[in-house]
Amino acid sequence: MGNRVAREDYEWVYTDQPHADRRKEILAKYPEIKSLMGPDPRLKWIVCMMVVIQFLAFYLVKDLDWKWVLFWTYAFGSCINHSMTLAIHEISHNTAFGNNKAMWNRYFAMFANLPIGLPYSASFKRYHLDHHRYLGGDGVDVDIPTDFEGWFFCTPFRKFIWIILQPLFYAIRPLCINPKPITQLEVTNVAVQLTFNVLLYWLWGGKPVVYMMAGSLLGMGLHPISGHFIAEHYMFLKGHETYSYYGSLNLLTFNVGYHNEHHDFPSIPGCRLPMVSTAWRSLVHTVGSEYTAMRLERKK
Repeated sequence: MGNRVAREDYEWVYTDQPHADRRKEILAKYPEIKSLMGPDPRLKWIVCMMVVIQFLAFYLVKDLDWKWVLFWTYAFGSCINHSMTLAIHEISHNTAFGNNKAMWNRYFAMFANLPIGLPYSASFKRYHLDHHRYLGGDGVDVDIPTDFEGWFFCTPFRKFIWIILQPLFYAIRPLCINPKPITQLEVTNVAVQLTFNVLLYWLWGGKPVVYMMAGSLLGMGLHPISGHFIAEHYMFLKGHETYSYYGSLNLLTFNVGYHNEHHDFPSIPGCRLPMVSTAWRSLVHTVGSEYTAMRLERKK
Protein backbone atom coordinates (compact mmCIF):
# COMPACT_ATOMS: atom_id res chain seq x y z
CA MET A 1 0.00 0.00 0.00
CA GLY A 2 2.98 2.35 0.43
CA ASN A 3 4.28 2.20 -3.12
CA ARG A 4 3.38 4.47 -5.98
CA VAL A 5 1.54 2.40 -8.57
CA ALA A 6 0.35 2.82 -12.14
CA ARG A 7 -2.82 1.82 -13.96
CA GLU A 8 -0.99 -1.22 -15.35
CA ASP A 9 -0.73 -2.70 -11.85
CA TYR A 10 -4.31 -4.00 -12.13
CA GLU A 11 -4.23 -7.74 -12.65
CA TRP A 12 -6.14 -8.67 -15.81
CA VAL A 13 -7.19 -12.30 -16.25
CA TYR A 14 -9.62 -13.93 -18.65
CA THR A 15 -10.46 -17.10 -16.76
CA ASP A 16 -13.53 -17.80 -14.65
CA GLN A 17 -13.38 -17.01 -10.95
CA PRO A 18 -12.13 -20.01 -8.91
CA HIS A 19 -14.90 -20.21 -6.34
CA ALA A 20 -17.42 -22.29 -8.32
CA ASP A 21 -14.84 -24.93 -9.24
CA ARG A 22 -13.44 -25.00 -5.72
CA ARG A 23 -16.95 -25.40 -4.32
CA LYS A 24 -17.38 -28.57 -6.39
CA GLU A 25 -14.02 -29.93 -5.26
CA ILE A 26 -14.75 -29.27 -1.59
CA LEU A 27 -18.26 -30.76 -1.73
CA ALA A 28 -16.91 -33.85 -3.51
CA LYS A 29 -14.49 -34.45 -0.65
CA TYR A 30 -16.60 -33.07 2.21
CA PRO A 31 -20.30 -33.55 1.27
CA GLU A 32 -21.27 -32.99 4.91
CA ILE A 33 -20.66 -29.27 4.34
CA LYS A 34 -24.12 -29.13 2.76
CA SER A 35 -25.56 -29.53 6.25
CA LEU A 36 -24.09 -26.14 7.17
CA MET A 37 -26.18 -24.33 4.56
CA GLY A 38 -29.39 -22.60 5.56
CA PRO A 39 -30.48 -19.80 7.90
CA ASP A 40 -28.88 -18.85 11.19
CA PRO A 41 -31.67 -18.96 13.80
CA ARG A 42 -29.75 -16.61 16.11
CA LEU A 43 -29.16 -13.87 13.55
CA LYS A 44 -32.52 -12.13 13.87
CA TRP A 45 -32.21 -11.97 17.65
CA ILE A 46 -28.66 -10.63 17.50
CA VAL A 47 -29.75 -7.96 15.02
CA CYS A 48 -32.73 -6.96 17.18
CA MET A 49 -30.45 -6.67 20.21
CA MET A 50 -28.00 -4.45 18.29
CA VAL A 51 -30.81 -2.20 17.05
CA VAL A 52 -32.14 -1.82 20.61
CA ILE A 53 -28.61 -0.99 21.85
CA GLN A 54 -28.30 1.78 19.28
CA PHE A 55 -31.76 3.13 20.12
CA LEU A 56 -30.66 3.29 23.76
CA ALA A 57 -27.45 5.05 22.70
CA PHE A 58 -29.51 7.61 20.74
CA TYR A 59 -31.35 8.44 23.94
CA LEU A 60 -28.19 8.60 26.07
CA VAL A 61 -26.21 10.93 23.78
CA LYS A 62 -28.98 13.51 23.41
CA ASP A 63 -27.88 15.40 26.56
CA LEU A 64 -24.10 14.95 26.27
CA ASP A 65 -21.62 17.69 25.41
CA TRP A 66 -20.61 17.63 21.76
CA LYS A 67 -17.07 16.46 22.56
CA TRP A 68 -18.50 13.36 24.23
CA VAL A 69 -21.00 12.83 21.43
CA LEU A 70 -18.10 12.71 18.96
CA PHE A 71 -16.01 10.51 21.25
CA TRP A 72 -18.74 7.89 21.67
CA THR A 73 -19.60 8.14 18.00
CA TYR A 74 -16.13 6.93 17.04
CA ALA A 75 -15.44 4.64 20.01
CA PHE A 76 -18.79 2.87 20.14
CA GLY A 77 -21.39 3.94 17.58
CA SER A 78 -19.14 3.42 14.57
CA CYS A 79 -18.37 -0.15 15.69
CA ILE A 80 -22.02 -1.04 16.13
CA ASN A 81 -23.05 0.58 12.86
CA HIS A 82 -20.28 -1.13 10.93
CA SER A 83 -21.32 -4.43 12.46
CA MET A 84 -24.90 -3.66 11.40
CA THR A 85 -23.79 -3.23 7.78
CA LEU A 86 -22.33 -6.73 7.95
CA ALA A 87 -25.53 -8.02 9.51
CA ILE A 88 -27.29 -6.61 6.43
CA HIS A 89 -24.70 -8.44 4.32
CA GLU A 90 -25.68 -11.65 6.10
CA ILE A 91 -29.38 -10.96 5.63
CA SER A 92 -28.82 -10.28 1.90
CA HIS A 93 -27.93 -13.98 1.62
CA ASN A 94 -31.30 -14.89 3.20
CA THR A 95 -29.65 -16.23 6.34
CA ALA A 96 -32.14 -14.60 8.71
CA PHE A 97 -35.32 -16.40 7.56
CA GLY A 98 -34.18 -18.68 4.75
CA ASN A 99 -34.67 -18.67 1.00
CA ASN A 100 -38.36 -19.54 1.29
CA LYS A 101 -39.06 -16.21 3.01
CA ALA A 102 -37.04 -13.90 0.78
CA MET A 103 -39.24 -10.85 1.38
CA TRP A 104 -39.05 -11.32 5.13
CA ASN A 105 -35.28 -10.99 4.75
CA ARG A 106 -35.62 -7.83 2.62
CA TYR A 107 -37.87 -6.05 5.13
CA PHE A 108 -35.82 -7.26 8.08
CA ALA A 109 -32.76 -5.76 6.39
CA MET A 110 -34.61 -2.41 6.30
CA PHE A 111 -35.19 -2.77 10.04
CA ALA A 112 -31.48 -3.47 10.56
CA ASN A 113 -30.77 -0.41 8.40
CA LEU A 114 -32.57 1.98 10.79
CA PRO A 115 -29.67 2.81 13.19
CA ILE A 116 -27.28 3.28 10.26
CA GLY A 117 -29.15 6.34 8.99
CA LEU A 118 -28.29 5.89 5.29
CA PRO A 119 -30.86 3.86 3.30
CA TYR A 120 -28.86 1.28 1.44
CA SER A 121 -29.99 -2.26 2.35
CA ALA A 122 -32.21 -2.78 -0.72
CA SER A 123 -29.60 -1.50 -3.17
CA PHE A 124 -26.84 -3.47 -1.48
CA LYS A 125 -28.70 -6.73 -2.06
CA ARG A 126 -28.88 -6.12 -5.81
CA TYR A 127 -25.26 -5.18 -6.30
CA HIS A 128 -23.92 -7.77 -3.90
CA LEU A 129 -25.39 -10.60 -5.95
CA ASP A 130 -23.43 -9.29 -8.94
CA HIS A 131 -20.31 -9.18 -6.80
CA HIS A 132 -20.64 -12.90 -6.12
CA ARG A 133 -21.70 -13.87 -9.62
CA TYR A 134 -19.16 -11.72 -11.51
CA LEU A 135 -16.35 -11.36 -8.97
CA GLY A 136 -13.80 -8.89 -10.31
CA GLY A 137 -15.73 -8.45 -13.56
CA ASP A 138 -14.83 -5.14 -15.22
CA GLY A 139 -17.90 -2.92 -15.43
CA VAL A 140 -20.04 -5.26 -13.32
CA ASP A 141 -18.47 -5.80 -9.90
CA VAL A 142 -18.79 -2.45 -8.12
CA ASP A 143 -16.64 -3.56 -5.16
CA ILE A 144 -13.55 -3.13 -7.35
CA PRO A 145 -12.00 0.39 -7.47
CA THR A 146 -12.48 2.32 -10.69
CA ASP A 147 -9.75 3.25 -13.15
CA PHE A 148 -9.77 6.76 -11.68
CA GLU A 149 -9.26 5.47 -8.12
CA GLY A 150 -6.36 3.29 -9.21
CA TRP A 151 -4.76 6.17 -11.10
CA PHE A 152 -5.33 9.04 -8.68
CA PHE A 153 -4.95 7.41 -5.25
CA CYS A 154 -1.48 6.09 -5.99
CA THR A 155 0.66 7.64 -3.25
CA PRO A 156 0.67 6.91 0.52
CA PHE A 157 -1.06 10.19 1.39
CA ARG A 158 -3.70 9.84 -1.33
CA LYS A 159 -4.39 6.28 -0.24
CA PHE A 160 -4.91 7.59 3.28
CA ILE A 161 -7.51 10.03 1.92
CA TRP A 162 -9.09 7.20 -0.08
CA ILE A 163 -9.51 5.13 3.09
CA ILE A 164 -11.22 8.05 4.84
CA LEU A 165 -13.58 8.50 1.87
CA GLN A 166 -14.39 4.82 1.39
CA PRO A 167 -18.10 5.28 2.23
CA LEU A 168 -18.35 7.94 -0.49
CA PHE A 169 -16.74 5.69 -3.10
CA TYR A 170 -18.93 2.74 -2.15
CA ALA A 171 -21.99 4.94 -2.63
CA ILE A 172 -20.94 6.60 -5.91
CA ARG A 173 -19.15 3.71 -7.62
CA PRO A 174 -22.31 1.72 -8.54
CA LEU A 175 -23.80 4.81 -10.21
CA CYS A 176 -20.66 5.20 -12.33
CA ILE A 177 -19.90 1.58 -13.17
CA ASN A 178 -23.20 -0.27 -13.35
CA PRO A 179 -26.30 1.89 -12.71
CA LYS A 180 -29.56 -0.02 -12.27
CA PRO A 181 -33.20 1.14 -12.45
CA ILE A 182 -34.69 2.04 -9.07
CA THR A 183 -36.98 -0.64 -7.64
CA GLN A 184 -40.00 -0.41 -5.36
CA LEU A 185 -38.02 -1.97 -2.52
CA GLU A 186 -35.39 0.76 -2.81
CA VAL A 187 -38.09 3.45 -2.69
CA THR A 188 -39.57 1.79 0.39
CA ASN A 189 -36.13 1.58 1.99
CA VAL A 190 -35.57 5.32 1.45
CA ALA A 191 -39.06 6.25 2.72
CA VAL A 192 -38.77 4.13 5.87
CA GLN A 193 -35.27 5.41 6.65
CA LEU A 194 -36.06 9.09 6.10
CA THR A 195 -39.18 8.78 8.24
CA PHE A 196 -37.12 7.23 11.02
CA ASN A 197 -34.42 9.92 10.76
CA VAL A 198 -36.98 12.74 10.96
CA LEU A 199 -38.74 11.06 13.89
CA LEU A 200 -35.42 10.66 15.72
CA TYR A 201 -34.62 14.35 15.25
CA TRP A 202 -38.11 15.37 16.36
CA LEU A 203 -37.95 13.26 19.52
CA TRP A 204 -34.38 13.82 20.74
CA GLY A 205 -32.79 16.56 18.64
CA GLY A 206 -29.73 16.68 16.42
CA LYS A 207 -27.11 14.93 18.57
CA PRO A 208 -28.52 11.40 18.09
CA VAL A 209 -28.76 12.07 14.35
CA VAL A 210 -25.12 13.19 14.22
CA TYR A 211 -24.12 10.18 16.34
CA MET A 212 -25.95 7.90 13.91
CA MET A 213 -24.80 9.38 10.59
CA ALA A 214 -21.23 10.18 11.63
CA GLY A 215 -20.90 6.75 13.22
CA SER A 216 -21.76 5.09 9.92
CA LEU A 217 -19.35 7.26 7.92
CA LEU A 218 -16.46 6.94 10.40
CA GLY A 219 -17.02 3.23 10.90
CA MET A 220 -16.86 2.59 7.16
CA GLY A 221 -13.78 4.77 6.66
CA LEU A 222 -10.78 5.46 8.89
CA HIS A 223 -11.51 2.86 11.54
CA PRO A 224 -9.77 -0.41 12.49
CA ILE A 225 -12.93 -2.44 11.97
CA SER A 226 -13.15 -1.36 8.32
CA GLY A 227 -9.81 -2.96 7.49
CA HIS A 228 -11.64 -5.98 6.08
CA PHE A 229 -12.60 -3.90 3.03
CA ILE A 230 -8.96 -3.85 2.02
CA ALA A 231 -8.26 -7.42 3.13
CA GLU A 232 -11.13 -9.01 1.19
CA HIS A 233 -10.49 -8.16 -2.46
CA TYR A 234 -7.08 -6.57 -2.91
CA MET A 235 -4.35 -8.77 -4.31
CA PHE A 236 -2.01 -9.59 -1.45
CA LEU A 237 -1.05 -12.84 -3.18
CA LYS A 238 -0.42 -13.06 -6.91
CA GLY A 239 -3.40 -14.61 -8.64
CA HIS A 240 -5.71 -14.54 -5.60
CA GLU A 241 -8.23 -11.72 -5.58
CA THR A 242 -10.04 -13.00 -2.49
CA TYR A 243 -8.26 -13.13 0.84
CA SER A 244 -9.25 -14.42 4.27
CA TYR A 245 -8.57 -12.97 7.71
CA TYR A 246 -8.93 -15.19 10.78
CA GLY A 247 -8.37 -12.69 13.59
CA SER A 248 -10.48 -11.51 16.51
CA LEU A 249 -12.31 -8.75 14.62
CA ASN A 250 -14.45 -11.51 13.12
CA LEU A 251 -16.29 -11.53 16.45
CA LEU A 252 -17.68 -8.07 15.55
CA THR A 253 -18.16 -8.64 11.83
CA PHE A 254 -20.19 -11.86 11.57
CA ASN A 255 -17.05 -13.72 10.42
CA VAL A 256 -16.80 -11.71 7.20
CA GLY A 257 -13.03 -12.24 7.43
CA TYR A 258 -13.57 -15.84 6.31
CA HIS A 259 -13.92 -14.41 2.85
CA ASN A 260 -12.58 -17.19 0.65
CA GLU A 261 -14.92 -19.53 2.49
CA HIS A 262 -17.81 -17.10 2.09
CA HIS A 263 -17.36 -16.79 -1.67
CA ASP A 264 -17.06 -20.55 -2.01
CA PHE A 265 -20.25 -21.07 0.02
CA PRO A 266 -22.34 -17.88 0.13
CA SER A 267 -25.38 -19.80 1.40
CA ILE A 268 -23.58 -20.74 4.63
CA PRO A 269 -24.09 -18.12 7.37
CA GLY A 270 -21.10 -16.46 8.95
CA CYS A 271 -21.50 -18.27 12.27
CA ARG A 272 -20.66 -21.58 10.52
CA LEU A 273 -17.84 -20.39 8.25
CA PRO A 274 -15.12 -21.41 10.77
CA MET A 275 -16.30 -25.01 10.29
CA VAL A 276 -15.94 -24.58 6.53
CA SER A 277 -12.48 -23.12 6.97
CA THR A 278 -11.00 -26.37 8.29
CA ALA A 279 -12.18 -28.32 5.25
CA TRP A 280 -11.28 -25.48 2.88
CA ARG A 281 -7.69 -25.20 4.04
CA SER A 282 -7.31 -28.98 4.11
CA LEU A 283 -8.43 -29.28 0.50
CA VAL A 284 -6.27 -26.39 -0.65
CA HIS A 285 -3.26 -28.15 0.87
CA THR A 286 -4.25 -31.51 -0.57
CA VAL A 287 -4.60 -30.34 -4.17
CA GLY A 288 -1.24 -28.56 -3.96
CA SER A 289 -2.54 -25.03 -4.39
CA GLU A 290 0.05 -22.28 -4.29
CA TYR A 291 -2.19 -20.29 -1.96
CA THR A 292 -1.11 -22.03 1.24
CA ALA A 293 2.59 -21.92 0.41
CA MET A 294 2.44 -18.24 -0.53
CA ARG A 295 0.46 -17.38 2.59
CA LEU A 296 3.01 -19.11 4.84
CA GLU A 297 5.83 -17.40 2.99
CA ARG A 298 4.13 -14.05 3.54
CA LYS A 299 3.95 -14.67 7.30
CA LYS A 300 7.71 -15.19 7.41
